[in-house]
Amino acid sequence: MSTSTTPSGTEPREGILSPAYAATTVGLFSLIVFAAFEAMAVTTIMPTVARSLDGFDYYAISFAAPFASGVVGMVVAGMWSDRSGPLRPLVTSMVTFALGMVVCGTAPGMEAFVLGRIVQGLGSGAMIVVAYVLVGLAYPARLRGAVFAAFAAAWVLPALFGPGVAAFVAHTVGWRWVFLGIVALIAVAAVLVTGTARSQPVPVDPAPTPRSRLGWAVLAAVAVLALELLGSGRGLVLVAAALAFVLVVVGLRPLLPVGTLRGGRGLPSVIATRGLLSASFFCAEAYIVYVLQERWDLTPGQAGIALTFVGLVWAASSQASSRLSERVSNEAALRFGTIVVLVGVTGIALLVWLRSHGDGVPALGPIVAYVFASIGMGFAYPRTGVAMLAATSDEDRGFNSSALTVADSLGAALALSISGIAYSVAVRADLDPFPVVYVLAVVIGVIGVLAAWRAVVRPDAVSGTSPA
Repeated sequence: MSTSTTPSGTEPREGILSPAYAATTVGLFSLIVFAAFEAMAVTTIMPTVARSLDGFDYYAISFAAPFASGVVGMVVAGMWSDRSGPLRPLVTSMVTFALGMVVCGTAPGMEAFVLGRIVQGLGSGAMIVVAYVLVGLAYPARLRGAVFAAFAAAWVLPALFGPGVAAFVAHTVGWRWVFLGIVALIAVAAVLVTGTARSQPVPVDPAPTPRSRLGWAVLAAVAVLALELLGSGRGLVLVAAALAFVLVVVGLRPLLPVGTLRGGRGLPSVIATRGLLSASFFCAEAYIVYVLQERWDLTPGQAGIALTFVGLVWAASSQASSRLSERVSNEAALRFGTIVVLVGVTGIALLVWLRSHGDGVPALGPIVAYVFASIGMGFAYPRTGVAMLAATSDEDRGFNSSALTVADSLGAALALSISGIAYSVAVRADLDPFPVVYVLAVVIGVIGVLAAWRAVVRPDAVSGTSPA
């Protein structure tokens, strides 16, 4: 009688860099690296872009636009991947992303720049969904947590060098070359990752996908952007803004599993938690470089140091979350992460408020609070993907991957749009707008903690795809 713990004929336990998975891992890793560089670079130089194009009125929407349009890209990629496999949507998404970068880099004014951000968002949103689909297709369940942790680790090099490189390029040859240079990086990623997508099987008998989802995605994306543009108005314009908010909810419901918007237990709350994490954290992040420059007189390079530390800490926290996956459940990880994000964002809000009232708070204070919040993001963010896949069948992997990233992207876009409204209203009322924006991030963080307490997913659960 054998006493071996590994029965004869079973597959040996391999890692994500073992021969069977190395090419896939490297390809996906490279895609995330270059996407991360873009995010770090753009966040660093956005105040510079707004000054150059005289477009601070479009500051918030410049961040919200790619998040909102990304929803459309996500839904298209999810439907397309379920129908014909990941290769074609992946190639199309990279080309679209590169085109958006070119439009941004050559924009004569802020309106054209926002248009470029919309095109970029279509491509980046689709790329994210295809990456999640590839994880579900190419890796066994036990390795998916490590893959998502690797995605977080892919932010390390961009975090170390992205802000500094972006600030240097903007200072020496101009901010436009930051965007144009990213096009070359995406071309490199295309060479590395398309082979992985090409090797995946094409569905033989794909389940029918309602094409109406694309229409709902377009409705939600347009409504989010309209909300930001109209929300700072008065009179009937405010009525139109309220209608836009209603249309966001109407458009979002068919794109998410049943019960997501009301915080239903299980997968719906996993999806909701992902959206609220992104909404709170990225609302805070969009203004961190701006507030450090405006209230603490830091240069773009100095303020970008905050992004560097956040990238490193986020990656380290994700690795810790992966290593503890057998001892810390997905539910516990989500609860811990949302609480830490809330504490960190609350710290930023308090310190910014003190600074606005003349307190001599050093710039290190909000930077530390921002970095602390990234611990929670690193620990919880990848676990939302693991929890989603645990409740996903072969028939709805594309839909649920799309739903997770839709909640992620649209949650951030909606928060940024509302923050832009809050910023404008505060300026009109002769208030410091930065504390107002960060209070909004705190409120969203509280709701995120509540959602995380209902995100309990059984390993054998299978989700539905009906409207939320």
